[in-house]
Amino acid sequence: MTFGIEFVPSDPVLKIAHYAKLAEQQGFDNVWITDHYNNRDVYSTLTVLAMNTNSIKLGTGVTNPYTRNAAITASSIASVNEISGGRAILGLGPGDKATFDAMGISWDKPLTTTKESIQAIRSFIAGDKVTMDGDMVKFGGAKMAFKGGNVPIYMGAQGPKMLELAGEVSDGVLINASHPKDFEVAVKQIAAGAKKAGRDPKEVDVAAYACFSIDKDAAKAKSAAQIVVAFIVAGSPDMVLERHGIDPAAKADIGGAIAKGDFGALMGGMVTDGMMEAFSISGTPDDCKARINELLDIGVTQIVAGSPIGPNKEKAIKLIGKEIIG
Repeated sequence: MTFGIEFVPSDPVLKIAHYAKLAEQQGFDNVWITDHYNNRDVYSTLTVLAMNTNSIKLGTGVTNPYTRNAAITASSIASVNEISGGRAILGLGPGDKATFDAMGISWDKPLTTTKESIQAIRSFIAGDKVTMDGDMVKFGGAKMAFKGGNVPIYMGAQGPKMLELAGEVSDGVLINASHPKDFEVAVKQIAAGAKKAGRDPKEVDVAAYACFSIDKDAAKAKSAAQIVVAFIVAGSPDMVLERHGIDPAAKADIGGAIAKGDFGALMGGMVTDGMMEAFSISGTPDDCKARINELLDIGVTQIVAGSPIGPNKEKAIKLIGKEIIG
């Protein structure tokens, strides 16, 4: 089992560098930085992290194949790999339609676009001349002027077809989920993809990219995670909610409260204990350990402590290091 941590670059980059250094000192293996146009740029953030850490691996968690051309993504992550002494990981996923709508980018054929982009990026990083005439990705003999070294490629995946593709083509898969029920399904789909490609499913690192909140006071930890869980519920397919015994009608109510900015209603009972159980790893160190052990038994090989991490980030990072990573 390895441990990762996610930071959203809504904070100044030097603050994130401080957290990343702390995470490295506490024994975390990977740090993942989210990529959204409205926050600090993911690659400049990773570069600053590379200059402020020594051993922790540095990943995009996750970028997408729509906002940047595959050649530019390859050049960016290969540069981070060089600067960090070979510690870069590329996390790539299909992204979020609502974000692309706001940016005026059409979200066409996410499965094909992701698959062809990974193929192109691998070739660029290897220093190959890339000629491709895919459905969505086309190159006419483009080539990088330097080799990128070894950069593992992880896929952010949720749906069955994306999970199967991750099993076929990726080194690891980042799954926004926290509950064994979701991983029972996901692990099978990843294994099916791996077998289809003639690979051993064990070659694929299965990461639970979880809403995580830890504190010695369980109530404080859960309270800190409620808003994040509300956003997860609002964005979950009905099928996923039903898997956890949550009425899909609750999604519209929670979505409405989020749209109005009525966080008081969310904190005041709209986000139920059942939702917290389904969509977060939260509570005391013992609570969190119990859930992590369940995930380990089901085939998860990396736990990523995602937002909010805890009511106090620094304390939470130290608590995970001391009580969980050990």
